[in-house]
Amino acid sequence: MNKILLKEQLSDDVFMMKLEAPLIAEERLPGQFIILQLDSEYGERIPLTIADADEKEGSITIIFQVVGKTTSDLSDLKQGEYVDNLVGPLGQPTHIENFGTVVCVGGGIGVAPMHPIAKALKEAGNKVIIIMGARNKDLLIMEKEMTAIGDELIICTDDGSYGRKALVTEPLKELCEKDPKPDMAIAIGPPIMMKFCAETTRPFKVFTQVSLNTIMVDGTGMCGGCRVNIDGRPKFVCVDGPEFDGHLVDFDNMMARLGAYRDQESKAHQCKLDKQIEAKEGR
Repeated sequence: MNKILLKEQLSDDVFMMKLEAPLIAEERLPGQFIILQLDSEYGERIPLTIADADEKEGSITIIFQVVGKTTSDLSDLKQGEYVDNLVGPLGQPTHIENFGTVVCVGGGIGVAPMHPIAKALKEAGNKVIIIMGARNKDLLIMEKEMTAIGDELIICTDDGSYGRKALVTEPLKELCEKDPKPDMAIAIGPPIMMKFCAETTRPFKVFTQVSLNTIMVDGTGMCGGCRVNIDGRPKFVCVDGPEFDGHLVDFDNMMARLGAYRDQESKAHQCKLDKQIEAKEGR
């Protein structure tokens, strides 16, 4: 059981939680994740990236968006309550060294897992340029934290309510067109965003790393739910990743696999909503 030490709502459907997990906090490295389960007997197991950790406090920070039943249930928990099961740190950590100039592109909730990576890259001596994107101003997260890390911060919103009215690929292309071009790019966010970031950098031959968030069950590579095609070969995100060369990822296959349980997810989420409505109406 892992105690919720702190809970904050960052936007309409995005939440931050600090969880008591001293062993994970001590061992975790940038890029790694945990698998969380709310009900140890019947609950779904979901992967969540570790956005931060505090070894002295013995805590890890997760930031998640409500997209289905489990994340909805997680958002209902209060400070002082407990999460049944937490496993981690899992996955291969980010390779950190002084590459030169690194462009870190975070889309939506992808800004959260980008935070420890950008921080570690800066500490390693890199020039870090951060591009943050969201549908609108209200959905932007961690602007203050990323401003403190980056040598340059570029904010894009789809509706132009804050920063530039543009997709994140627009400033990414502009940076690739400069002389000298970036030495590396990292993109974390929705699969379609990562796909087009990789396609943007491909003509410029800028190595582009992406962090994949697929369906996972056990986190050990046994179930095969997180299988992806990398350069035509099968890899497992939970043990081989979550980070891969974005120019080698078969994003179309990955996105098709992500939709495999969409009907079941929709029914489970709707069932929870129906129960909430019935409770409010006293039925």
